[in-house]
Amino acid sequence: MAHRMTKEDGIVFRRRWQAVARAERAELRALTPEQRLRQLEALMASVDSMGWSEELAAEEAVVRERWLRLKGVPREEA
Repeated sequence: MAHRMTKEDGIVFRRRWQAVARAERAELRALTPEQRLRQLEALMASVDSMGWSEELAAEEAVVRERWLRLKGVPREEA
């Protein structure tokens, strides 16, 4: 039978994850702009290998359409 989590177990679990979140925020704040840019560059380079190209292109089209509507620019028919 699986161990049921008690209220105390839950409190301890939550505190541990709060500590993890604080440490992660501190690490992110400590990054230099150059490090952040390198991370972004690595993420963008992984788009094709992760198979995200088509999904991102579809999202881009939705965002572009939304901006055109907000700006009041008539869209070009394809």
